[in-house]
Amino acid sequence: AFDVYDFEGKGTVDAYYIKDLLRAVNLNPTNKKLEAFDVPAKKGERTIKLDEVIPMFATIKKDKDCGSYDDFVEVLKLYDKEENGTMMSNELEYVLMNLGEMLTKEDTMLVMKECCPP
Repeated sequence: AFDVYDFEGKGTVDAYYIKDLLRAVNLNPTNKKLEAFDVPAKKGERTIKLDEVIPMFATIKKDKDCGSYDDFVEVLKLYDKEENGTMMSNELEYVLMNLGEMLTKEDTMLVMKECCPP
């Protein structure tokens, strides 16, 4: 996964992609956990090497508060009233904005745009 985000092949990754890199290896860190890693707000501010990523990986891997993909699917099944693999878009919007690590209205709209056809 590190090599995928090493766009220039120099053995470094733009620190902006820490979130994506950790999620690419099946970890689901919360935004609060990611704040501890000082993720830059813009691309190009800082680069990191693999030996800096390993401790981040280990920290997130040990965290028991992060749900797995299967956990998320099980929670969403609670909203699948017709048991057909779908849920009402307004319920998804409510879940994203009000439960767990709540998303902002802007982030919610991005998810809704990707997940919910017009």
